[in-house]
Amino acid sequence: MTGKQIYVTDIVAGETFEDIFVLAEKSMAHKRDGNPFLNVTLADRSGQIRGVVWDDVATAASAAAAGDYVRVKVSASEYRGTLQLVVKSLTSVPPETVSPADFLPATKRDVAQMAARLKALTDTIRSPELKALMDAFWNDAEFVELFKRAPAAKQMHHAYVGGLLEHTLSMSLLADKVAGHYSGVDRDLLLVGAILHDIGKVRELSFTHRIDYTDEGRLLSHIVIGVQMVAEKIDSIPNFPAGLATMVKHLIVSHHGAREFGSPEPPKTIEAVLLNYVDEIDSRVNAIREFMAAEAPGENWTAYHRLLERHFYIGENSKS
Repeated sequence: MTGKQIYVTDIVAGETFEDIFVLAEKSMAHKRDGNPFLNVTLADRSGQIRGVVWDDVATAASAAAAGDYVRVKVSASEYRGTLQLVVKSLTSVPPETVSPADFLPATKRDVAQMAARLKALTDTIRSPELKALMDAFWNDAEFVELFKRAPAAKQMHHAYVGGLLEHTLSMSLLADKVAGHYSGVDRDLLLVGAILHDIGKVRELSFTHRIDYTDEGRLLSHIVIGVQMVAEKIDSIPNFPAGLATMVKHLIVSHHGAREFGSPEPPKTIEAVLLNYVDEIDSRVNAIREFMAAEAPGENWTAYHRLLERHFYIGENSKS
């Protein structure tokens, strides 16, 4: 195995080095004089950085496909206030010669403990039909292994190996508390919705040596895939109530909250409304914390978050 020496977060302007990265993206462009150059994005477990190939562009462009491991010789510099790499050479690296752990960010939490805690929570479900549905998933060894490794997103929140399990456990614990706060809430149904709402991401996302969308994910989305997966498990359970099956599927279909955010239908039950807000709370808090963690030590405020249209206050207490 070839070990990495320099990670994206280690790079500083003015240095020249050689190391292995994942070629996350590449695109050809042209200068004003018509000559081509190659834009690339290099990635490892610490983040991503943009680079450009000015010389021998055709050779670099054909050397590797997006998603491949590449060895690059680069010089780092600042361009318009942003760190950028000038790539002097780029060659493909056989995947069996590198350690995937160097290139995929992963949860800092204990995966086995999270999985055990989530399983224990589902064991408290009283509905025999919903309990059978969850058992159908937990008894599927192939699904469980994917579920424990899958990220919850490509970029926005919990975008690391184990992120889906971490997000699901956090949501399930929140859902359990919320269900006890409001009267008339079907706690079992809400809990199942929290656990199953994102299961389609085990097939929507690829996470071998970089996090990206699969062809199935791009064509169908995790919502459609998730409904299909639930339907397959329900079909394996004798006499599963049709109405209950529809309620479970509605939770998956509506958990993004609105059509403009990707939900085919908005939430139309109390459980679906609660699930949408629990999902929003957990994903938003994680995304903001990750954004804060990426800031330089000693700063009281983050950079401007374009999507959320604000700076976030870190404060002295948060940095101690």
